[in-house]
Amino acid sequence: MKCRHCATPLHETRDVFADLGSAPPSNAFLRAQDLGQAEAHFPLKVLTCPACWLVQVDEVQRHDALFSDDYVYFSSYSTSWLAHARAYVEQACERLALSPASSVVEVASNDGYLLQYMAQRGIPCLGIEPTAGTADAARAKGIETLSEFFGHELATRLRAERGPADLLLGNNVLAHVPDINDFVAGFAALLAPEGTVTVEFPHLLQLVQQAQFDTLYHEHFSYLSLHTVQRIFAAQGLVVWDVEVLSTHGGSLRVWARHRANPRPVSTNVAEVLRAEAAAGMLQPAFYRGLQARADCIKNDLLVFLIEQQRAGKTVAAYGAAAKGNTLLNYAGVRPDLLPFVADASVQKQGRFLPGSRIPVVGEAMLRDARPDFVLVLPWNLRDEIGAQLAYVHAWGGRLVTAVPSLQVCAGGGVWRALDANPDADAEADAEAGAGRDA
Repeated sequence: MKCRHCATPLHETRDVFADLGSAPPSNAFLRAQDLGQAEAHFPLKVLTCPACWLVQVDEVQRHDALFSDDYVYFSSYSTSWLAHARAYVEQACERLALSPASSVVEVASNDGYLLQYMAQRGIPCLGIEPTAGTADAARAKGIETLSEFFGHELATRLRAERGPADLLLGNNVLAHVPDINDFVAGFAALLAPEGTVTVEFPHLLQLVQQAQFDTLYHEHFSYLSLHTVQRIFAAQGLVVWDVEVLSTHGGSLRVWARHRANPRPVSTNVAEVLRAEAAAGMLQPAFYRGLQARADCIKNDLLVFLIEQQRAGKTVAAYGAAAKGNTLLNYAGVRPDLLPFVADASVQKQGRFLPGSRIPVVGEAMLRDARPDFVLVLPWNLRDEIGAQLAYVHAWGGRLVTAVPSLQVCAGGGVWRALDANPDADAEADAEAGAGRDA
């Protein structure tokens, strides 16, 4: 395997970032009729390039198979993500003076979660979304959407047919493309001379520091730092002129970029984030060697917790059929005997089964009916939003739990703390916390 950016040869032993064994693609949810068939499993070994520090997996399955018409991730099910998108539109419109005379293009526009707010302002916009279900959902909102994969060829065609884009954006897509050089070359080809590109991506610094190993899966081809993104953009004539540190997805960066010839000044934020990455050791190989042991510890702690609750006669269910949850459950070897179901708000996922573990996905009503003692929140990045949504669990004495970066329990009121090995001690602490809030 060679680095997908700089083509440096990668060594299967020396350059290992994490090895999570074999797993099916994390968004390859099963239907009932699929349960009698074998699932394709692929190696989930992640490597670090020692030259440009791009962390990456090989393209073991073609990206057009991973992002097929049966893709089940719809952005609009998260209220916090919708609020994030609305705030971005307000900021971008003000900062870039966007108007009905501007042109906005979003790559990986999903179900129109963001462009709907551009359209409400009368700003012409185009979504590019290869998965049919989400593209259809965007069209139903009145968002013009092309069902194609983005790259240099499509960008060149769009510029010839429609003209350049004043704002070209992509949220959580840069990590999802196997040919990252061609993808960024498409940005450069479609962007207007005075235009701006913005991309958001989970920050590799946070992934390592917070042991977010469950965000490693086949659909994420790359794991990114500002150092590496700046280098990839520069190779296509793009300059990063600002960067924001975001809380989304466990810690993300939003990069603002322009053509090299554009005189817009570079913010001091860029140097500050680069310094923070260097200070954390991200330009040294040692930084990339500690995740495996922490992933193993999280896996083992989760298994011990589930087994102990089963032995104690306690019930555990899960909430949020997220891709990261599938990585965690498959690496830990969790099956329906320890976790009988996962509830999810997405009707596209309900009635299906998690890939690998084959745990059934149900509606939230089942959670209310089953009244489990514990609810394992798999999308830990949304734990505050989900904690508020599932506050009723506390009414029957249930508790919400997350596993990453360590086992934690919600005592109610948005307070999360380390989970005590003794469930009775946790119950007493939760009762005390509740009494304090009532007072």
